[in-house]
Amino acid sequence: MFDRYDAGEQAVLVHIYFSQDKDMEDLQEFESLVSSAGVEAMQVITGSRKAPHPKYFVGEGKAVEIADAVKATGASVVLFDHALSPAQERNLEALCECRVIDRTGLILDIFAQRARTHEGKLQVELAQLRHLATRLVRGWTHLERQKGGIGLRGPGETQLETRPSFAAWPNYPDPFTSGTCRETARTGASGANQSRYPDGVAGGLYQRR
Repeated sequence: MFDRYDAGEQAVLVHIYFSQDKDMEDLQEFESLVSSAGVEAMQVITGSRKAPHPKYFVGEGKAVEIADAVKATGASVVLFDHALSPAQERNLEALCECRVIDRTGLILDIFAQRARTHEGKLQVELAQLRHLATRLVRGWTHLERQKGGIGLRGPGETQLETRPSFAAWPNYPDPFTSGTCRETARTGASGANQSRYPDGVAGGLYQRR
């Protein structure tokens, strides 16, 4: 049984620059991915850092700014244009009191919406379970009454057909190895060169340098 929604979710977007050169194409691509997931961007927050903050990825002041934006806009989710560690996601969720999804989770959510073949659905399901294994311990008491939505979809479900369970929280998969779903992860989830594609592969449209 699926929960049904009449409209897309609303989100606060976060994009951080780690160099002096601010490439607006990166931000535009991120906004395009958000639109593809059926999510409405309520506010875009940007900033600059030399390296990710270990607790929030962004600095503490920027994290508070994000939390304030969630309250002001009524957004139900925060989307990061970066790969977050499980600890960073938990800390941000506790502060913002809503779901926080990184870039890899966003991309896999798009795959989950569009998976149609049996093999494709199994690949997405496996990726979701692998990601869940790194995020089993969560303080989600503030999310107990929320159901469905981006990042919670099972394979083949659209933004209007979502699971009411947190068991489908996704990340980017190892098993996407064919055709346009191929890119090797470059780094781990910490450090100045923190990859946007941890533990997985992507291809074509989503490839970054």
